[in-house]
Amino acid sequence: MLLTVKEVAAILKTNVNYVHELRKADLLPFIKLGSYKIREEALLEFLKDFEGYDLTDPKDIKKF
Repeated sequence: MLLTVKEVAAILKTNVNYVHELRKADLLPFIKLGSYKIREEALLEFLKDFEGYDLTDPKDIKKF
């Protein structure tokens, strides 16, 4: 299952600009098929890997 940036933003309860920040920081592995898309499994893995971290600034990740 592929998710769009807008769908990821809704799942994360954030905005599309922040999702693009995560993408540009290479934290979310998007592919481009007309527009950016990510596998649902990759998003779930991201959430698992960064549980307990402050990702407010994707360039300065801190553990709680």
